[in-house]
Amino acid sequence: MAPNDSAETNGEATGTVVGRRKAARYIVPVAVAGVAAATIGLVPALASSGDPELPKITAQELIEKIAASDEEQLSGTVKVSTDLGIPSLGGLADSFAQGATGTDKGDAGTSSAAPEAKLMELASGTHTLRVAADGPDKQRLSILGEASEYSIVHNGDDVWAYDSKSNEAYHAQGEQGDRAGGKAKEHKAPGGVPATPKELAEEALAAAGDTTSVTVDGTAQVAGRDAYQLLIKPKQSGSTIGSIRIAVDAENGVPLKFTLSPSSGGKAAIDAGFTKVDFKKPDASSFSFTPPKGAKVTEADELQAEAEKNAKADKVPEDLADLEDFKGLNVIGEGWNAVAVIDTPGGKGLAGLPTEGTGSGDVPEGAMQFLDALGDKVTGDFGSGTVFKTRLVNALVTDDGKVYVGAVTKDALVKAADTAK
Repeated sequence: MAPNDSAETNGEATGTVVGRRKAARYIVPVAVAGVAAATIGLVPALASSGDPELPKITAQELIEKIAASDEEQLSGTVKVSTDLGIPSLGGLADSFAQGATGTDKGDAGTSSAAPEAKLMELASGTHTLRVAADGPDKQRLSILGEASEYSIVHNGDDVWAYDSKSNEAYHAQGEQGDRAGGKAKEHKAPGGVPATPKELAEEALAAAGDTTSVTVDGTAQVAGRDAYQLLIKPKQSGSTIGSIRIAVDAENGVPLKFTLSPSSGGKAAIDAGFTKVDFKKPDASSFSFTPPKGAKVTEADELQAEAEKNAKADKVPEDLADLEDFKGLNVIGEGWNAVAVIDTPGGKGLAGLPTEGTGSGDVPEGAMQFLDALGDKVTGDFGSGTVFKTRLVNALVTDDGKVYVGAVTKDALVKAADTAK
C-alpha cells in the first residue's frame, strides 16, 4: 500500500461566459446545467478486485507520472454515471440545441446527430460507451443505447456523427470540424468534452492550489490493471465538492477512473472509469465512416448558415438581444469557494424575464419547470433572490438581476452576495 504522502500544486480559478444570441432566454439553466455539464467526462467506478502491493510513491511523483504519460493509443469500454440532482436533461438538451442552431421552428436547421444535443444527455443517468484513440487526429466515441447507437468519429479534418435511431448523420470539415471534434492539441474527444479519466484528472489538478490537499491514498485495481489512488480534497469549508479520487495506472500513468463525491454525502456525483481498456493501436477501420444508405446528412456549414439566418429573424426583446449586454464576469473568493458574479442584461432578475405567451423572448415552459423545481427563496444584506441547487453547482439569482454561480453551498452563495454589496 502506498503511504499517505501529500503535495500541493499552484493554480487559480478563472471563469468565462460564452453563449449565443438565443441563449439569453435560458440564462439560469445555462448557468447551472452548463457549468455542471462542463465537469462531466465520458468515462464509473469498477469494483476493486483487491488492493495490489505497489512501490511507494509520493503525491508529487504521481502527479508528475500523469503529466509525463504519453499514451495516445487506446480502445476500451467505458461507463459514465452522473447524479447531479437535477431533472433529466434530455428535453432541455433539445432546447439548447435549438438555441445553438438558431431555430425552434420545426426541423429546419437542426439535426438529431449534431453533438450539441447528444452530449448533453451524458449530464444525467448511466451510459455505456466505446472509445478508441490513435493520436490527436483520430478518435471515436460511441454511446450505446438499448436498440440504438450514437457515434462521433474524428479522422483528420473530418468529423462525422451518426444517430442510428433517426438514421441521421452530421458532417463537419476544417474549422467547423475543429469546433465539433475538439482541438486536437488538447486531445479532446469528438464533441470537445473530456472523454477519459486522464482529461478529467488534468482539469482537476489544474484547479488545485493552496486551498487543496493532494495525497496518495492506497492502491486499487481497475479494468484489470494495478493503479495508485490520488485523493484531492478541499481544505476550505463551504464547497459542494467533498473529494475527487483518481485511479492512476501504475505502469503508464494514465488515469483509469475518476470519482467525484459531493460534500453532502451519498452516491458519487460523477463516477467515471474504464471497465475494459487496451493500450494497443486500434484498427484503422475504427476511424472510418460512410453514411448508411438513405441516411439524412446535414453539413455543419449548412447548419451554421441556417442558424445565422434565423438569428436575424428572431425578434428578441432589446434587453435580451445580445449576450454582450452582460456587464462582465467577476470572481469572488478563491479555490474551491470561488463564485462567479454576472450582471444580467438589463439588470433584471427572474421577475423581469418574459413569461410564456408574451412574446418571442418567452422562457420555455420546460425551463421554468426546471427553475421552479430547484429554487429556494433567500434573503440577506444583498436583498432577496432565489437559489437554484444541484449536488455540485448552485446559482443565486437576485431580484435586482445579479447571478452568483459556484460549486459552493447555499449559505456560501448568500455570503458571497453579501460580501459583494
